[in-house]
Amino acid sequence: MSIGMTTTLRFLSVASALALCGCGLVGPDYERPPPATAPTADFKETMGFRPALPRDAIDRGPWWTIYGDPALDQLMAQVDISNQTLKIAEATYRQASALIRQVSSGLYPTLGYSAGATQSGTGALRGGGRTDVSSGQFTTGMTLAWEIDVWGRIRRTIESDSAAAQASAADLSAARLSAQSTLAISYFSLRISDARRRLLEESLAAYGRSVQIVQNQFDAGTASRIDLTQAQTLYHQTRSQLVAEGIPRAQFEHAIATLVGRAPGEMGVPPAPLPETVPTIDAGVPSALLERRPDIAANERQMAAANAQIGVAQAAYFPDFTLQASVGFASTFIYQLFQLGSQVWSVGPQAAGTLIDGGARKAQVEGARANYDRTVATYRQAVLTAFQQVEDALAQQRILDEQEQIQRAAAGSARQAEALAFNQYRAGTIPYTTVIQTQTAALNSELSLLAVRQSRFTTSTNLVIALGGGWREQDLPAAVPVTGPTTGKALRKNWWWPF
Repeated sequence: MSIGMTTTLRFLSVASALALCGCGLVGPDYERPPPATAPTADFKETMGFRPALPRDAIDRGPWWTIYGDPALDQLMAQVDISNQTLKIAEATYRQASALIRQVSSGLYPTLGYSAGATQSGTGALRGGGRTDVSSGQFTTGMTLAWEIDVWGRIRRTIESDSAAAQASAADLSAARLSAQSTLAISYFSLRISDARRRLLEESLAAYGRSVQIVQNQFDAGTASRIDLTQAQTLYHQTRSQLVAEGIPRAQFEHAIATLVGRAPGEMGVPPAPLPETVPTIDAGVPSALLERRPDIAANERQMAAANAQIGVAQAAYFPDFTLQASVGFASTFIYQLFQLGSQVWSVGPQAAGTLIDGGARKAQVEGARANYDRTVATYRQAVLTAFQQVEDALAQQRILDEQEQIQRAAAGSARQAEALAFNQYRAGTIPYTTVIQTQTAALNSELSLLAVRQSRFTTSTNLVIALGGGWREQDLPAAVPVTGPTTGKALRKNWWWPF
């Protein structure tokens, strides 16, 4: 073995030992900070309210199955496959994962190779003539460069990128939940539109029969033209409402097509009835919410990433140690290229650092700490917002449940009043204006009942999403382990540690 190769191997052994017994990781080790306020024992809005037939969708992935709607199940199955917003989030996560592997490569030596052949020459005038002198140069060899991560700058970067990738995975889950909830709300809104159309069609048919009855009475001279025109007016107004209902239904159908990754002109959703019941959700305990929400997990992982960046910034105070080595052959004749006399080599460690920078490194550390404080505040605000969303949805669930019962009773009374008024009109005891009023009130009461049911379905979906759907913190991908023989805590015991 050549002297150069032997020396290179010796330096590699020294570098390996230096990497194993390095000073460790600079910067603070991450510890999850507590939320701004400790979770209470129970949600405020659950006190005094026991949901009828509660459904706990928290531990179930396909949370939408609680509605028992096969058409909704089929549409939800297409969200993961074709939704373009999810594809963007998924690509972002893969990009973050690739960045971890890219940064991790810095922990290992980089081995390169080179080969070349050049021909050079000079010309001169000798004895009245031109003479060209040329020579060739042939080279080949290998190079090695290895940055020894003494202070843990690379490892802290890996730690930061690993946490950022987990945050990206949580963002993907949050985007999936958002797309699913938007699809569910659009679907239920479309079904409410179908119900309104059926109600308007039934009312229009009834009003048409009323017009015919008043027309017959007018022809017989027992009803006035005013009665006839009032009946016709109500008929045409209801017909106009029926035609106008086509606009929101088309918009909801187009929204559903876009959410499942289809062009609006490529698919249609045939009319179908609403689910019979609106499931009520048991929210569980507030402390469990911190492990259910992917957006909270994303903010928590951003804190971990920002914390590791403090160590990256602090590592700039210390010199970088790099081992560089090269071995190769160079000769003017290619047949002599690989002979021992043609060997060239170099090996040696290098250290480089910054002595005076005008406070740039100090500012970078301060900026990293400020960024960490920002992520802490963002995390705590996300927790508060999550509690607010759950409390809002629980209050709406309780109040809308009560409101639907009242509105259903009001709609029944309005229909009875409508029937009584029409019978009394035919008996000649009340004017037709009373019939018009009761018919209008009955229709509006039925429409109000549908509006309350739409709000209940929307609230039900929002509550499931506010509780995290079927997501749990365990669904996050595992973090890339970053280990070192000495931690930042141990380093700070030394008297010379400046942080």
